[in-house]
Amino acid sequence: MGFLKRFFRNVFRDGTAPAGTSSFEHLSEADLEAHLGVARYGNFTLTDAIRPSYDLQVVPRQGYRHDVYHDSDNRCSVPVLMGSASREELFEVFMDLLDPLGSEVDVVLETSHNREARGHVDLYREHIDTPVLKSILWDYEDLLLNDGCVGIAVLNPAVPQEVQFDEHKLLIVYGEDLTSFEQAFRDRGIPCDDQMKFITEAEHVHSSSDNYFRMFEELRTRLGMDSMCDQDARPGVG
Repeated sequence: MGFLKRFFRNVFRDGTAPAGTSSFEHLSEADLEAHLGVARYGNFTLTDAIRPSYDLQVVPRQGYRHDVYHDSDNRCSVPVLMGSASREELFEVFMDLLDPLGSEVDVVLETSHNREARGHVDLYREHIDTPVLKSILWDYEDLLLNDGCVGIAVLNPAVPQEVQFDEHKLLIVYGEDLTSFEQAFRDRGIPCDDQMKFITEAEHVHSSSDNYFRMFEELRTRLGMDSMCDQDARPGVG
């Protein structure tokens, strides 16, 4: 199978580029392969899950910013921290961010493996001890880092606070008091830059594989979650 065919089978484009204006549209096979093979930008390394647009509308880098999520249904706004960390320490930063949530949490696995369905599918597990969850997630570090069709959210609904490690491998924290989470970023030397842009804010591509889907199913089973066919899809943002 040619590289371009593999690209369109195992990689899918997402983002804000209007139809017919994709930076990938007229690339040669050699140019495309070379671009997808680039993981390092300066001192920042991407995982295998995601690649930026060919014209680098957003250059990946490390940092975090303050943001706000506006919930129109409940007419409220929730503070947000949104961060990006280099591959070498990304998973450890994610694990650090789980500690302020407390000793027992709920967990949500998000998958977009089924591209025939619209949006994402969320799989839920309530009431799991945080150390147990961390142990399981360490066993699936490769999957969670490198599969562009898998995301995970860990939350304490009693607070409420939530940490997302999304399919773009960004770290997103929601809650009223985010002081401890911000300190976790600082402790890892991740700088605050409220003007920074993330890879999701431009055209980008996700990557996955059949092997990662099998690993996802194993993780789902380890977490005691129902089959995907028993869940409802929700609209997702690429």
